Amino acid sequence: MKKICAILVLVLISTLLVSAGQKEYGKKITLKEKTKISTILQSPEKFVGKKVLVTGTILAVCDKRGCWMELSSDKEAQKIKIKVKDGEIVFPMTGIGKKALVEGEVQKIFMSKEDAIKQGKHEAEERKTKFDPNSVKGDVTYYQIKGLGAVITD
Repeated sequence: MKKICAILVLVLISTLLVSAGQKEYGKKITLKEKTKISTILQSPEKFVGKKVLVTGTILAVCDKRGCWMELSSDKEAQKIKIKVKDGEIVFPMTGIGKKALVEGEVQKIFMSKEDAIKQGKHEAEERKTKFDPNSVKGDVTYYQIKGLGAVITD
């Protein structure tokens, strides 16, 4: 009986040590095969509406509600936004600089010039940066991932 208790304690401690360096958010990740962010950005239309599993370093997190984060791509100077419904998942500001594994659905976002200017002003306000409305030359289309589940590791 003592051996069984000792084994159970060791298993419990091992499990806690393995999971201590990572935290799960949202739904449990089900996909096994990762898709490179650069592959999605190279041909985004092929991925719209499809579930993907991506990984990258967290570059930024919404500091108001934790409702989005930006992940670095496997290619320099590329990134993709992971957006969730406010309050559904709250990404921590402490995640910046850490690795994230995210499962979600690729979305195509279209905005009129007016909406793009509003969005630019809103994001600049969130990030406490300046925004020049003249930088928006017309309608804008971009791609993001609707986050369903994520794992952030130390």
